[in-house]
Amino acid sequence: MPKSVMHATRAGQPLQPVGRRRFLQVASVATASTALLISGCNKDDDTPSAATVDLGSGDVGVLNYAYALEQLEAAFYAQIIATPYTGISAEEQAYFTSIAKHEAIHRDFFKAAITAAAPGNIIGSLTPDFSSVTFTDRSSVLSTAKTFEDLGVAAYNGAGKLLKNTDYLLLAGKIVSVEARHAAVIRDLINNGDFAADDVVDASTGLDKAMSVDEVLMAAQAFIKEKITATNVGK
Repeated sequence: MPKSVMHATRAGQPLQPVGRRRFLQVASVATASTALLISGCNKDDDTPSAATVDLGSGDVGVLNYAYALEQLEAAFYAQIIATPYTGISAEEQAYFTSIAKHEAIHRDFFKAAITAAAPGNIIGSLTPDFSSVTFTDRSSVLSTAKTFEDLGVAAYNGAGKLLKNTDYLLLAGKIVSVEARHAAVIRDLINNGDFAADDVVDASTGLDKAMSVDEVLMAAQAFIKEKITATNVGK
């Protein structure tokens, strides 16, 4: 496994190589900084520069893609914690608190990793649009959570092949396994035993669903006010 890899950014500048030691340092810093904040309810403080956000190219484009999705999930779960739905149980509250922490750590990791690898090429904070979600209603919250978690798993499964840096690929594998655990919990809260239903796991192959970048963004765009473009992601 190479200790560092260099790729092109959307601005045409080289993606700075990230060695394994530096990679792990970034992960540690991101995790530690998130732990010092409240339980996943903090907001990223970058400001988007325009109504249209391009994710970039090469590995940095893939990382920005993941960062965009993690921003969306972190904001969603932070809102659940801030305004729990009517009748939420202590067990459900605990589940959502844990998931919110995980998603905030994922978001902060990608922010730190992209900043370290490609300064100036990180996307800013996206503006979530949760107008279609009724946060006081359990059904509305759980159905949206199911959408986000299933989408997240399929997104990582589909994007893995686009990564060139094997350190990033290893990280993506670790994160997608956590996202799948989240998806399983949410699905069981909706319908016990639905954690690995045929709509997400192919019964003939035993493999989880994978989606392309375009397919994922088409589904996610309804929950993000900025227009996301991803023409060169992974290229």
